[in-house]
Amino acid sequence: MSNIVAIVGRPNVGKSTFFNRLIQRREAIVDAVSGVTRDRHYGKSDWNGKEFSLIDTGGYVVGSDDIFEAEIDKQVELAIDEADAIIFMVDVETGVTGMDEDVANLLRKVKKPVFLVVNKVDNGKRAEDAVEFYSLGLGDYYTIASINGSGTGDLLDALVEALPEKEDEVIENELPRFAVVGRPNAGKSSFINALIGEDRYIVTDIAGTTRDSIDTKYNRFGFEFNLVDTAGIRRKSKVKEDLEFYSVMRSVRAIEHADVCLVVLDANRGFDGQVQNIFWLAERNRKGIVILVNKWDLVEKDHKSVKDYEKAIRKQIEPFTDVPIIFISALTKQRIFKAIETAVEVYKNRSKKIKTSKLNEILLPIIEHYPPPAYKGKFVKIKYIMQLPTPQPQFAFFCNLPQYVKDPYRRFLENKLREHFDFNGVPISVYMRKK
Repeated sequence: MSNIVAIVGRPNVGKSTFFNRLIQRREAIVDAVSGVTRDRHYGKSDWNGKEFSLIDTGGYVVGSDDIFEAEIDKQVELAIDEADAIIFMVDVETGVTGMDEDVANLLRKVKKPVFLVVNKVDNGKRAEDAVEFYSLGLGDYYTIASINGSGTGDLLDALVEALPEKEDEVIENELPRFAVVGRPNAGKSSFINALIGEDRYIVTDIAGTTRDSIDTKYNRFGFEFNLVDTAGIRRKSKVKEDLEFYSVMRSVRAIEHADVCLVVLDANRGFDGQVQNIFWLAERNRKGIVILVNKWDLVEKDHKSVKDYEKAIRKQIEPFTDVPIIFISALTKQRIFKAIETAVEVYKNRSKKIKTSKLNEILLPIIEHYPPPAYKGKFVKIKYIMQLPTPQPQFAFFCNLPQYVKDPYRRFLENKLREHFDFNGVPISVYMRKK
């Protein structure tokens, strides 16, 4: 379970560039136009062996400066609530602005570690200019240049030092956790109410570890698990429900704690950007996934509707297409128990362990038949396969030249694993190791 670090600050101070540097992938789009970061703002990073989740709060805001200010305040408040540490970024080129002062006012009251980071300091003159940021009343600051990474090492040393120790989530006999996630108004609460409504299997309601989300202990089909409702999380009066940032923040917490994520989407809105973000968030965290298309009773359909709809979703989740998609209606209770049954199957798939002898017996002949393509005249020989002892399915293929095995072949191996052993709904990791 990793800590959450939020990067806050006004637009254009370089939050996304810094974020990209830390997660080492160009995941957020970087551009000099305000409010450009529209897409992924969540990633995992680690420093000195300590892993943490990083949230870039930029770009959830659209509109003019005055709207910007109100929204940025909301984001900062949310970040203060949800994150374990906060990086407050300012820009040495523009100096202290009114908006920076507003953010600093909010952050001075916080009991969590706050790091004031002055960006774009790439020469001695600018380092001297940075002194004016003492006026924000947040104490010492760190100077960095996120474009080339200078200064980030010292900042990260201090950051991971300050992060609270997270107790490992391995609790004996802890029940599997199924999180119901999705964008606001997709019908998460109705789905849970429909399940629980007339259900006499409920054991107890317990306050969840997921910070105010409600865990419901649920028992059905002889299977007991905790149902985590992210919709039931207290709504802050200050946060509008439609704030995209809000649902992402909430989902991050729930997904990190879950074993299986039930991604609920509104059939009329389709598998849009925000639902995709939540889906990939679950996939990157290597969780089991079931996609629930809700409000299916309200869609005009013919005999091809289900097939076409499903095909469209699978196109968008390539290459991870081995995911169950179920069409439900929380209102009429159509297929809601099928949804839970499927989640239970996905959970079992995720914890499946395959005997080494069986893996080798089935896969080695296939590999012999279709070996990895030769690279620079060298032939890759895969000798031995085993499943690693991890909570989710990971496989090591031992061979003479692991560095020459490219992605397409890894995908081929993953597909063969899926073909012979049922991993429906579960991300698989394939590693090449030196024999």
